[in-house]
Amino acid sequence: MSLLEDLRAALGPAAVLEGQEMGSKPASDMSYTGNTPPRAVIRPRSTAEVATTLSLCNAAGVPVIAQGGMTGLAGGANPSGQEIAISLDLLRGIEEVDTASATMVVKAGTPLEECQQAAAAHGLFLALDLGSRGSCHIGGNLSTNAGGIRVIRYGMAREQVLGLEAVLADGTVLSSMNRMLKNNAGYDLKHLFIGSEGTLGLITRAVLRLHPPPGEITTMLCASATYEEVVALLRRAQSDLGNIVAFEAMWRDYFSFNADALKLRFFAAEHPFCVIVESTASREAIETFLAACLDDGLIADALVATSHAQARQIWSVREGHPIEALPNLLNFDVSLPIGQIGHYAEACTAALLKRWPKAHVSFYGHVGDSNVHICVSTLYGPGEDMHSVDDIVYGVLAPYHGSISAEHGIGTLKRPYLHLSRSAEELALMRRVKSALDPKGILNPGKVI
Repeated sequence: MSLLEDLRAALGPAAVLEGQEMGSKPASDMSYTGNTPPRAVIRPRSTAEVATTLSLCNAAGVPVIAQGGMTGLAGGANPSGQEIAISLDLLRGIEEVDTASATMVVKAGTPLEECQQAAAAHGLFLALDLGSRGSCHIGGNLSTNAGGIRVIRYGMAREQVLGLEAVLADGTVLSSMNRMLKNNAGYDLKHLFIGSEGTLGLITRAVLRLHPPPGEITTMLCASATYEEVVALLRRAQSDLGNIVAFEAMWRDYFSFNADALKLRFFAAEHPFCVIVESTASREAIETFLAACLDDGLIADALVATSHAQARQIWSVREGHPIEALPNLLNFDVSLPIGQIGHYAEACTAALLKRWPKAHVSFYGHVGDSNVHICVSTLYGPGEDMHSVDDIVYGVLAPYHGSISAEHGIGTLKRPYLHLSRSAEELALMRRVKSALDPKGILNPGKVI
C-alpha cells in the first residue's frame, strides 16, 4: 500500500485530505509567501494518532510539517509541496484547570483565546496574549516561543509552560507533563521543543502556568519628544508605578498613519513618539506619576482612558490593521539592547529611504522587552524583491548584535540571515541536536537551519 493508504487504514478515511478537500489554508501562513499546497493534510484526533502518522511517515522517509492556526509571519508552516501536513485543528480542548496548583492542561490545537477564557472562568489568568488570540493555536505559540504584549511582566511563552508532551520523528511519545514550579530532576526537555518550530518534534499537549488576575488595568497614552525620553519613561514607570502590564512605543509615522485611517485623534498636536502604558496601580498613583513626568519633561502630554471603549481605541492604533493595506507590506520583528533601539531605527530608516525614497517605513514595539517591529512598504524595481528589504533591515541590525527574530521565529524567510544572530558554533550545535532527534530529517525540513 502507499503511505496515504496506510494512513487511511490507520486513522480512518476522514483523517486524510487531498486536493480540493484541503482548502487553501494549508498553503501559506500570514506572511502570504507560500503558494504550494502540501501533498496531503492529516487531521489526527489524539496524541496516539499523531504518533502513528509520524511513525508511518518516518518509515517511508516522507517529510511532514505541523500546521495550527497559520498565523505565523516567518513561513515556518509553509509547505514546499512534498510534505504531509499534520493539522492539529481536531487536537483541541482544555483537559483540566487545577486551581490549587494554578495550572491548565491543554491540547495543542486549542486556540489561545479559548485557553484565556477557561483560565478566567476559574478566577485565574493566562498571561500569554497576542493579537491573533482568536485564531492562533497554543501549540504554535509554544513551538515559536511567542511573545506578545505581556512579556514585560510575565515573560515569553516559554515562561508560561511547566510541562509538555511531544511526539518525536519516529513516533515516540515524550510525555513530560510536569506540574511543579520546581523540578530539577535532570535536563528540562520541554525546552528542546519550545521555540524549535516543529523541527525537533510535534507538541501535542502542555501544562500551562496560570497567575492571579492582574486586577483593574488602567490604560495611559503618553507623548514624548525623543526615544531617550521613552526609555526614561519606562524606567520611571517601573520604579514609581510598578505593576506595569504593558509598555508599547509607537514612532510618529506608525501612530499617525493608523490613527488617521481610523479617524482617531488623541492629542492636539502630533508627537515624535506615543507610548501606551498599562498598569494596575491606583488612579491616585497614576495621576501623581503622570504629573511628575510632565514636570520633569519626560512627556509632553498624556491621556488616561476613562472607559474600556476608549482603551480599545488606543489599542486599535497599536494593532495597526489599517497599515496592512499598504502594497508589498513587510513586517519585521527584531530585538536589540533597549538603549540602542532609537539609533537603530534612525539608521534603518535612512538606509531604506536611500534605496526607496518613496517607501513607507515605520516603527513600533514593546521596547521594554527589547523588541521593535518595522513596517516597510515599497514598490520594487527590476531585479528587486522582499529580500532586498531584508538585506538592509538585517544588515543594519548586525553591528548592534541584535536578533533577527524577537518573537516570530525563523521559518524560511529569516533562515538566510540566522548567522547574523547565531555564531558558527551555535549553528553547528543546533544541527547536531536536529540530527540526533530527527536523523532522517523529516520534521519541517528547510526551516530554521
